[in-house]
Amino acid sequence: MTDLGKYQDPLTIQRVLHTANTVAIVGLSSNELRASYFVGYYLKRRGYRVIPVNPRETRILGEKSYPSLADLPEPVDVVDVFRAPDALPEIARGAVANRAGTLWCQFGVINAEGNRIAEDGGLTVVVDRCMKVEHARYVGRMHWLGFNTERITSVRSGLQ
Repeated sequence: MTDLGKYQDPLTIQRVLHTANTVAIVGLSSNELRASYFVGYYLKRRGYRVIPVNPRETRILGEKSYPSLADLPEPVDVVDVFRAPDALPEIARGAVANRAGTLWCQFGVINAEGNRIAEDGGLTVVVDRCMKVEHARYVGRMHWLGFNTERITSVRSGLQ
């Protein structure tokens, strides 16, 4: 396994996806063109309770946005991070204090200190993976645009 391999275990990822109910998304944007918005929208549509964490917003995806993890009124199952890697240690401390179950770091959010803080605090850690992509992979909703066409074929119907 590579250094990140232990944070990308498929069985761990599946367990997190199948047992989580509440996801706090740190860095969730109200801009529909941002990856964080698309992931939050997707997760909400798939039945997860999404809690935005963004100090510059009051509401995102119809949900109250909190300035920080410390301001959340309850523990969450997953803290999904859309922030720069150098912000991860502080976010990991907040996730531990919140008693979250998992610290999920999106693509490119890689910080060894943050991973260690979360692990030492008893959290499951997933690094350099997208929660939406992994959900789609394991629940069977993967498609090149991110939508389920319910069609598995390379043949175009009616087109020559």
